[in-house]
Amino acid sequence: MGDKRQKNQLQMVLAFTDEGRSEAPKARREGTESLTAKRACESPAIPEQMMEEVCDRENLKRALQRVKSNKGSPGIDGMTVDELPGYLKQHWPAIRERLLSGTYQPQAVRRVEIAKPDGGVRKLGIPTVLDRFIQQAVMQVLQGRWDRTFSEHSHGFRPQRSAHQAVAKAQRYIAAGNRWVVDLDLEKFFDRVNHDKLMAAVARRVSDKRMLKLIRAFLESGVMENGLVSPVEEGTPQGGPLSPLLSNLVLDELDRELERRQHRFVRYADDCNIYVASERSGKRVMQSVTSFIRRRLKLKVNEAKSAVARPQERKFLGFSFTGGKEPKRRIAPKVLLRCKQRVRELTRRTRGISLPSITKELASYLRGWKSYFGYCQTPSVLHGLDQWIRRRLRSVIWKQRKRRSSWRLANSPALSMTFPNAYFDSLGLPHLAAG
Repeated sequence: MGDKRQKNQLQMVLAFTDEGRSEAPKARREGTESLTAKRACESPAIPEQMMEEVCDRENLKRALQRVKSNKGSPGIDGMTVDELPGYLKQHWPAIRERLLSGTYQPQAVRRVEIAKPDGGVRKLGIPTVLDRFIQQAVMQVLQGRWDRTFSEHSHGFRPQRSAHQAVAKAQRYIAAGNRWVVDLDLEKFFDRVNHDKLMAAVARRVSDKRMLKLIRAFLESGVMENGLVSPVEEGTPQGGPLSPLLSNLVLDELDRELERRQHRFVRYADDCNIYVASERSGKRVMQSVTSFIRRRLKLKVNEAKSAVARPQERKFLGFSFTGGKEPKRRIAPKVLLRCKQRVRELTRRTRGISLPSITKELASYLRGWKSYFGYCQTPSVLHGLDQWIRRRLRSVIWKQRKRRSSWRLANSPALSMTFPNAYFDSLGLPHLAAG
């Protein structure tokens, strides 16, 4: 019933956009679909009216659905995702007119800092809900044109591509005899993208001046922090739908250079690993690629976090690899430590909530964790984690019964028989290991 009401709401909100539809976008799509999707040095900037496609009813409908499903917090104006449909119903004609005339001006993003797992903070820029909606609509149009021109070695933030695919490709490189990795970490990449260089890359692919002006406006909309708006001269703030696509465009130049050199590499957003046969080759590649990134991309490699090393000594997208002729995917040690720390937080014996409530929260976390890290090929690690988690829960039970807390007693045969694994299964606790 709720889905039907949401569908009707979307149709009602966007019904007025029918007047902006024309046959031109359809004809253009039919023309581009007939082109062969080949990897080219640059996509030709074909004269076209992209902004009309952005404002196409079906494109807007998909954008609104995505913004609603992503949820997210408000921007500087305080508008929530739930309030957006009503706002569009009232104000869309005027917004559409500003987009088509090239006069739309986005608002500043709201600065949010979140802690990184390995220390430090990651700065996010949260656009207003309206700007997120428009960015999503723009991204859908641009991605439909650009994605097929990107490198097959790029996996981040792209349709039908995933981190698991990137990890599997790295594993194949290692198995083929490339037992050294050049692990490149771009220092504060999203904060340091050069606007002029980025816009030059966009202009080689986009001829609609309104689109170019709008993208530039998003880049330079400013950041509000502690009530003050500061100008932005570089970077593509993380937090908006358009940022990942623009970042892939910037790093596509790096992909092409690595392909030209015939390197075996895999990239996921700003994580790039190059696999080579020897340490000597790795050091040579590290030096030359670092120089290219600094000179051509105007970016900086974080030397403290980058290295030439054995793959089993490094972490890539949360995974590492075992040694031997047939390397297997394993969960990186730091990831396991963070998982245990989170479980400890959720199962603190002093939280003062019931075991079913604790288990419900824990189960939600573990299902999400398993959906990603269950891709590992070391089931014994998952089995050991399962045992450790259930021991933690038995310790919670012992404490809640006003008994003296004891980690040793939580592993006793008596408690294991009284509260077997089947008991925790009945509470909905998932198993990380299969079987």
